[in-house]
Amino acid sequence: MEPKYAPDLRRSPTSDRRPPTSATLLSERPGRLVIPAQLRTGLGCDAVGTSREHGERILDCLPRVGCVFADDSDGDERWWWIVPSGSQIGVTWPSSTTYTVGARLADPSWTRALRGPFADRPRLIHSPVGDSPYTPPIPLYFLTCRLAGSVPRWSLGAAG
Repeated sequence: MEPKYAPDLRRSPTSDRRPPTSATLLSERPGRLVIPAQLRTGLGCDAVGTSREHGERILDCLPRVGCVFADDSDGDERWWWIVPSGSQIGVTWPSSTTYTVGARLADPSWTRALRGPFADRPRLIHSPVGDSPYTPPIPLYFLTCRLAGSVPRWSLGAAG
């Protein structure tokens, strides 16, 4: 089974006029996941979306967690875990997750809560200890597989 994959956030939001779904939610509105400016993002940022129920269990199990965002703009709350770019390469994420390429960095001058048209932006529900926004992708991958009841699958030939 192929993983759900949302297109790169950097594409034009007008290139696809379909209504947003959980698989395209982040890609349809560029810049929606905003990583706090003080965190180091030298490895790039992708996001893995899970249900709230799975998210709560993952949060309880992982010894180290990066930025986690909650987004309920489509009526079904998703939790988004920030992982280093390329964390989808060579693995098959479970069908209950959504892998999205590209999160955005915050404007360092932004210091107050957003109001108005940007108020529906996913909210940060977990800040990491330290200066890294990342949740380690391998433990996250194994936990999402376990919660989905799927067998982890990866390919050694994916490194190009």
